[in-house]
Amino acid sequence: MPEFREKAETIFSRSTFVGDLGIRLRDAGPGWCESVLEIAPKHMQQDGYVHAGAQATIADHTAGGAAGTLAAEGDLVLTVEYKINFLRPALGERLLCRASVLRQGKTLHVAESEVYAERDGNRKLVAKAMVTLAIVPAASR
Repeated sequence: MPEFREKAETIFSRSTFVGDLGIRLRDAGPGWCESVLEIAPKHMQQDGYVHAGAQATIADHTAGGAAGTLAAEGDLVLTVEYKINFLRPALGERLLCRASVLRQGKTLHVAESEVYAERDGNRKLVAKAMVTLAIVPAASR
């Protein structure tokens, strides 16, 4: 499965925004991807919880990593729509995200992301997203 991880690594390494936030690839395989964010003060909102934007970013980008594992060499994977539900305030030492492709189409993939907050070794589901991604073939650009 190294080729799947390499595809996800390329997606993560090329996104400076995601890198600046501190989101890192944990692992990837065919149609799935996992990432992690070590929570720091810069990720918090005014009431001391992890900002919704940080949670949405990890959910979106990890879904892109999952879809990217199924894309052909040189194809782009671009989010065209997503919906996220924040289930509880996110507190902890880190956010963990796992995304899986639910439907692999010719031009669109649909993925689901689950975001967990981890504190003292305990994980709580804090957000869930559905992400639709366009597959843009290299030949069409």
